[in-house]
Parts: sequence; C-alpha cells; structure tokens
Amino acid sequence: MNRTRPVRRPLRGRVSRGLAPAALVAVLVAGAAACGGSDTSSAGTARSTRTVSAEPTASPSPTRSERTQDEFAASVSADVERNRQKAASTLKGVDGKGNAVDDVSVSSVAVRPGEQFRSALVRVTNGGDKPAFFAVRVEFVDASGKVLDSVVLGFPDAPTDRTVSQHANSRKAAGVKSVPRIAQAQRS
Repeated sequence: MNRTRPVRRPLRGRVSRGLAPAALVAVLVAGAAACGGSDTSSAGTARSTRTVSAEPTASPSPTRSERTQDEFAASVSADVERNRQKAASTLKGVDGKGNAVDDVSVSSVAVRPGEQFRSALVRVTNGGDKPAFFAVRVEFVDASGKVLDSVVLGFPDAPTDRTVSQHANSRKAAGVKSVPRIAQAQRS
C-alpha cells in the first residue's frame, strides 16, 4: 500500500524567511553603531566628513584679495575708453576711408522691442605680418541715408591672421530702423 506522506517543505525556504528580519536588524544595529549617535561635534564625525587630500607643506603666503566684479568692470571700461580715445585721435588725421577698410566688416545685430540701444558686430582681420592697432568708425544710417550716430572703436594689438570682434552700440539709433556701415578704418 501506498502511504501518504505529509508534505514536506524545503528547509531552506523557512530558514531564509526567518533570517531575513534578523539580518535586517543586524545591518541596522551595525549602521547605528558606526554612526555613533546624534552628537555631530565628535572628532570621529568630523574626520569622517573630510575630503582626503594631501596636507599643505607650508602655510599659504598672504596675498592681496582678488578684485571685485565692480573693480574688474571698471578696469575693462577704462581700457575700452582708452582704446576709443586712441582710435578717435588716429582717425582725425585720416583722409577718406583709411587704409584698413578691406580688413573690417560689420553686421547688424537683431533688434528686440524695447531695446535701449542699437548694436552692430564689428570684425577686424589683421592680414599683416605683425600685431597692429585698428581704429574703426561705424555709422548707423537710417533708410533715407541720414547718419543717426557715429561710434568709434579701438582694437589694440589685433593678432596676425586672426579675427577679433567688438560690438558698436548706439543709443541715438535705438528704436529706429537703421543699418551700420564702416565709415573709416585705419591700421597703425
């Protein structure tokens, strides 16, 4: 006769179900012990959050603090104004369009409603054999050909075989349909 045996479940399923909560508790206890409690002023906590890097061999030498953004902007503005004045004095002695009109190009920058100024991108390509100063006068002209404004730019030490650019901005031509053009360009 065949006896029916009671259904046996594999032992490993019961053991793993019983061990899972115990393993979870062990991991939590170990993690809590590693953290050491809620006191964040302990030396162990401070060391555990530091970045590992080589200690400096000498203390840093005292240096002057970095320039502020306003000081940097003022310095750049002073350089731009100095270059503009040099360009204006250079162009005063030029008859006609100058010797560098072919090295300079200008393109209009798109106008947005409510803009406070009209802008044009001026590019200078130095085809010479050494760096040079370029003085450029850009005129903003309306549809009838009337010159609304004239802006002078200076390009100091333009490198050879490279193109440098600046924006010519005019408040007088703001809000008016105008076209920029190169009036004079002089290499010196």
